[in-house]
Amino acid sequence: MSRQARILLVDDRPENLIALEAILDPLDQILVSVQSGEQAVQAVLADEYAVVLLDIMMPGMDGFETATQIKRHAQGRDVPIIFLTAATMQPEQAFRGYAAGAVDYLAKPFDPWVLKSKVSVFVDLHLKRDVSVLDHLSAGLGAVEETLALLRKLPAVLRDAEAAETADQLAGRVGRLREALETFGGGTG
Repeated sequence: MSRQARILLVDDRPENLIALEAILDPLDQILVSVQSGEQAVQAVLADEYAVVLLDIMMPGMDGFETATQIKRHAQGRDVPIIFLTAATMQPEQAFRGYAAGAVDYLAKPFDPWVLKSKVSVFVDLHLKRDVSVLDHLSAGLGAVEETLALLRKLPAVLRDAEAAETADQLAGRVGRLREALETFGGGTG
C-alpha cells in the first residue's frame, strides 16, 4: 500500500493555487488548498502535513504571521514551510521568514521543476519518518506480545481464572493494536 502525505498550499489568489496544484499533482500526494493564513493555521491544527507552501503577501494575516502562528502549535512545530513570494526579496524579509520558521524561499515566477523537487524531498522525509516511527512501534508491540505470551504460561495465571481472563483481555487489546498498526502500514509483527 502506497502512503500519501498532505501538502498544504496557501495563497489568496485562486489562480496561484490552481498553478501549484498542476505543478505538484504528478507527485500523487494529497494537496490541500486554502486562501488565507487563518485557514492555513486551522488546517495544520486539523491534519498532519509534510510541507506547507505559503504565500507571503496575503490580506489579513500575511505569510510571516501565518508561519509564526503555525509554529506556536505542537502540530505545526516541525512542519517545513516554504515561502513563495512575488515581491523582490529583501535580506530583512529572509531573516524575518527564517525567524518565523521557514526552511526555504522561492520567488515567483519560480521554476516548476525546482518547486516539485523541493516538495518531493520533504514528502520523502515525512513518509520515511512515519515508517521509522511505525517500525519502532511495531518492535515495541512485539516485545509486549512476547511478554504477554510468557505471562499467560505462568503457573499462577494458569491456576487463577480471573488472572487468565485478564490476560485474555490484554491479549485481545494487543491483538487489536497489532491489527491497527498493520492496517496503517507499519508492522510486520
